[in-house]
Amino acid sequence: MTVARETRLLMGMPITVEIVDPVSPGVLSDAFEYFAGVDERFSLYKDDSEISALNEGRSSYSQISGEMREVLELAERTRRESNGFFEIRRPTGGLDPSGIVKGWAVRNAADLIRQSGAENFCVEAGGDIQCRGKNRHGEAWIVGIQNPLNAGEIIKRVTPEGRGVATSGTSARGQHIYNPHNPSQPIDDIVSLTVIGPDVLEADRFATAGFAMGKAGIFFIEQLDGIEGYMVEANGRATCTSGFGAFVSP
Repeated sequence: MTVARETRLLMGMPITVEIVDPVSPGVLSDAFEYFAGVDERFSLYKDDSEISALNEGRSSYSQISGEMREVLELAERTRRESNGFFEIRRPTGGLDPSGIVKGWAVRNAADLIRQSGAENFCVEAGGDIQCRGKNRHGEAWIVGIQNPLNAGEIIKRVTPEGRGVATSGTSARGQHIYNPHNPSQPIDDIVSLTVIGPDVLEADRFATAGFAMGKAGIFFIEQLDGIEGYMVEANGRATCTSGFGAFVSP
């Protein structure tokens, strides 16, 4: 079976694309070029990015691109749906849409691959995962959830069956998510929240919002239609939503 698989460092993280179906060699390159373009537009670390220009007043909202407008509208929608726990406006000023851009980019890259004719593939960027079809062994894709308190251990394996998976937490990047209602208080009662959603964008935006709520986040996830979650507290205790078990693989 022909398998195309490659990992590149983009957007400040390893991004892996694996395509099981025979496709043009350019499909992999196109996917990575798309991620590179997203980084050029949304990186807060590039002075010439669109988001930097917007934050520094060198560009106005009337001048933003369609992609920027789409992401900002998604962020505002998520803010409303999470009662303000998802917020891209930083306490120090400026916009930081990174809490939604990664899942949005993975979803879009997966759509590009699907449009090329591939039906069996997986795209993973920094823990945000979108798989479709079967893996190289002709079996359903299985996604491992890493123990945030022990990086060498997988504590759950899930079969998302075409859905998206995203994890928010502090084990890899430290305290980078904050509670907008109490910005000065670190979120230290939980260490990770993994969410399974209809696609990786939905999983990512609600994983970020739910994590900002601390231990209450799992109850927020429970109330969302078509969304399931698995939360790990700082003491190692895990709590999952009522429908999460349907995705757990032996």
